[in-house]
Amino acid sequence: MCGIVGYAGKDRAAPVLLDGLQKLEYRGYDSAGVAVFEGNSLRIVKKKGRVKELEGARSLCGRVGIGHTRWATHGAPSEKNAHPHAYKQFALVHNGIIENADALREECLARGETFLSETDSEVVVHLIAACYAGDFGAAVRAAAKRLKGSYALAVLCSDFPDTVLCARQSSPLVVGKGRGGLFVASDLPAIAGEGVEVFALADGEFATLRGEEISFFDGEGKPVPPHAVAYRFREDVPEKRGYAHFMKKEMSEIPAVMAKNAAAFLESPAFSSFRRALLGAERIQIVACGTAYHAGLCAAHAFEKLCRVPCEANIASEYRYRDPIVPPNTLCLAVSQSGETADTLAAAQIAKERGAYLAAVTNVAYSSLTRLADAVLQTEAGREVAVAATKSFNAQLMLLYGVAAYLAREKGRKAPPLGAMAKAARLALSAAEEVRGWTAHFLAAKSVFFVGRGADYFTALEGSLKLKEITYLPSEGYPAGELKHGALALIEENTPVVAVVTQKGLAEKTMNAVHEAYARGAKIFAVTDLPEVAACKEAFASVLLPPCPEEYSPAVAVIVLQALAYYVSVARGNDPDKPRNLAKSVTVE
Repeated sequence: MCGIVGYAGKDRAAPVLLDGLQKLEYRGYDSAGVAVFEGNSLRIVKKKGRVKELEGARSLCGRVGIGHTRWATHGAPSEKNAHPHAYKQFALVHNGIIENADALREECLARGETFLSETDSEVVVHLIAACYAGDFGAAVRAAAKRLKGSYALAVLCSDFPDTVLCARQSSPLVVGKGRGGLFVASDLPAIAGEGVEVFALADGEFATLRGEEISFFDGEGKPVPPHAVAYRFREDVPEKRGYAHFMKKEMSEIPAVMAKNAAAFLESPAFSSFRRALLGAERIQIVACGTAYHAGLCAAHAFEKLCRVPCEANIASEYRYRDPIVPPNTLCLAVSQSGETADTLAAAQIAKERGAYLAAVTNVAYSSLTRLADAVLQTEAGREVAVAATKSFNAQLMLLYGVAAYLAREKGRKAPPLGAMAKAARLALSAAEEVRGWTAHFLAAKSVFFVGRGADYFTALEGSLKLKEITYLPSEGYPAGELKHGALALIEENTPVVAVVTQKGLAEKTMNAVHEAYARGAKIFAVTDLPEVAACKEAFASVLLPPCPEEYSPAVAVIVLQALAYYVSVARGNDPDKPRNLAKSVTVE
């Protein structure tokens, strides 16, 4: 989760580190810190809070250093738990979780060592020091052999003040060369630039940044070839372009993203291989987390309705531990915006080991998931900075709907065309501005409910998640028919209930739940493409959506719910781009 950046070059390191950390702040902003060599001495500055708290460190003079922005796992957000962590002549920054940290800490304590933090990361720097006998690289490799769990490391040693040493296991790390220096980071945006060559470390690999060269090694210290990463620089330097927040800007890009993704999978280099697996699939399993899981639920509904192929969407963190059954001729679709989601990677690995053909649906071409997959279906969403996913969700939906429609046609079945979806999204964006007037009714709500049936239920789940993520209001998405089985007890006078109604054949059934909630004092907000529902007496307020095929309706209806979450968040004084306790790329279990 956390953001790592490092630099060794001709310029002062501190400005490079701070600029890089600001670009990685979506990965964590509980605390931040930098370590820079000034001569042979290490200067460490770290603060609780966001990267801007480190501005005083910009004047540090050294040309080699490392930096970190933290998303807390072990130990509360605090200055003492902030990275870098130092012991003896070493300092490091770490992303991941060391699962055997407690046992290793006991060894250190038995040697009489003391700790200054509650983190698992500090254990690693003690272990490196214990393994050190004058060979920097050998010490890091020896320590790495004792670690269980996941890690991306950037390490400094005062005996080698011109060097940054890096290591990776189950946590992303890239290195770069150009612009007068050498770079390391946990994600590309921190080091991307004109003329910068970028390379990705594989699991179990190490890299040394020294002078003008980057050297790559395996766990035994033997050289290994670099893995070059291709990227488009201008797409990796996002700007707000006049919008108050990245989330609002990214929502504005949804129509263009949807148009681009309707047939994006057809352009995949692995399309012929994927096509064979798709046409031969007797079952489809989708593994994903969070918003991507909701995209998977929507896709599973479309695959079964349009193609009549059994399809199940699985929460990856549950799939990986339930000893899943993977029948022959199973196609597994692993959906992850970043391609680095730890639980999704583990679930995908299990599905592949058990014989499934694995296709990655991801926004990042250079990710761990793409290296694992048999085929990569890249969503063309562009960089998404806001923690709460918006355009990436719609991009995933459109690509998956495109696959479902293609398979349906190949099977001789009818599927609604996707060509008008981008126009519907543009109209929905305009209609969604009406929810600005709803915010006052949500600000102090004890709870909020989103209800729907069929595909509308999946839209409700995503709408509820968005509201929780950035407004911090308690919220639940429910199948409309289940409201009476317990949740109705929570309905009080003026409780906001958002009813999503786009499935014409199920509208009356959904309205039964609306009647039940309304009779108990709920305030009903309707999101629908049915004029009669928008105008019903129970609706305190409504947004009328443009017409859209029912099978694909979540991609349009969700836009209104994204806007609702955004405006309520802003009205509550929150930063919708950086919600508390959350990070964009979830690389820990």
